[in-house]
Amino acid sequence: MFPHLPPNSPSSLHHQNPLIFFCFSPSPKPPKTLKTPKTLLPMSSSSSPSSFFFFFCFLFFFLLSTFPTLSSSKSTIEPCSVSDSCNAMVGYSLYTDLKVSELATLFQIDPISLLTANAVDVSFPDVENQILPAGLFLKIPILCSCVDGIRKSASLRYTTRASDTLASIADSIFSGLVSADQIGVANAISDPSAIDVGQTLVVPLPCTCFNNSDNSLPAVYLSYVVRPADTVAGIAARYATTVTDLMTVNGMGIPAVKAGDIIAVPLPACSSGFPSFTSDHDLIVANGSYAITAGHCVQCSCGPGNLNLYCTPSSLAASCSSMQCSNSNLMLGSVTSQLTSAGCNVTACSYGGYVNGTILTNLYTSFQPQCPGKHLFPPLMPPPTKLIQEPSFAPAPSQSDGAVTTKPKSLVSGTLTLPGFPPANGPSGSTSNVPLVVNPLSGFLNALFLFLFLRFLL
Repeated sequence: MFPHLPPNSPSSLHHQNPLIFFCFSPSPKPPKTLKTPKTLLPMSSSSSPSSFFFFFCFLFFFLLSTFPTLSSSKSTIEPCSVSDSCNAMVGYSLYTDLKVSELATLFQIDPISLLTANAVDVSFPDVENQILPAGLFLKIPILCSCVDGIRKSASLRYTTRASDTLASIADSIFSGLVSADQIGVANAISDPSAIDVGQTLVVPLPCTCFNNSDNSLPAVYLSYVVRPADTVAGIAARYATTVTDLMTVNGMGIPAVKAGDIIAVPLPACSSGFPSFTSDHDLIVANGSYAITAGHCVQCSCGPGNLNLYCTPSSLAASCSSMQCSNSNLMLGSVTSQLTSAGCNVTACSYGGYVNGTILTNLYTSFQPQCPGKHLFPPLMPPPTKLIQEPSFAPAPSQSDGAVTTKPKSLVSGTLTLPGFPPANGPSGSTSNVPLVVNPLSGFLNALFLFLFLRFLL
């Protein structure tokens, strides 16, 4: 609706589109004459000028409604004020066939960390030289830092090649995770066409930390580039969360995204809780996946069935410090149980962190009503050689597993959130300018078409 302002006031003139104002301005009326019965005839040179006037306005509004509102892709930003960092992930689709080692080099990460984050079997022969197909979607582990007051990964460097442009680097090589403008700003490039072959560029990747928690439970955040067919509900279902949760994390006013937007997706995870003096005290593993630590000597997994971190000797372990719990013959990851008439005595040797080449272990004993069954691991897959559907995460924990559970989350009626501001009790600092996908004028214009068309005929 247009504001009810005096027709000649400065505000009304400034806020109205000149052409809309022109179409709605009263046209000079001819002197009244006696009305005669009307018949619909083809337009002739004797037709009233007002007919052309309203036909022109009708055509203008029709064309205006045909084109959706223009808007650029948006990204969720987490403000920060301290120089800390966290473990995060970005969702990436390969722009061409790449070896595991080539992809790891592109993102400057350990190839084994790349594979374990996607539950790929690292014991596969010559796994680092396996070729991954173009278009394959993978989760890339990155370190998320605080740079210039916002969360981003600014440690990645890319060396340009002969055919590279800032646009091709951003849109193709890095799969839309960054824009050409962002690369230009990060490298103080004023002329996008003036990049040299062999030039080293900083590539700032999006990431969020939000204290590695979601609804007071451990979580690792995935920066996800929205695809053309994606919806908020579909993304939520794919990553075992709710529309409400995605809206809260990304500060959405309405559940609407468009292709190219980058949103933060919370993945349930297992956190380590290791002492701060250990080198891997911030270890966090997304549910349904693995992580390698302690110099490739220890492999930790999360799920299925609960969010308790479970660590065992890695299949890559070669020269490692002792992994036997002191005062026991149990090795890391081993569990023994003894059934009694009152319950079950359980003894376990667990991982406690990595300090200066030494693997710390902890021996725990507990009394439980029932003896635990065999531990279940997230399913592993061989290195993919063709496009596959992204694996879903393990089911949510159940009370029968002895894990902490929460009530299912649902939409809360009566809650309104403005775009760009997080809902109440949302992650602090979560902001997003998620654009509307539809044309906001469409409903109004549809009614206007009918009005103008009928007036043109009559």
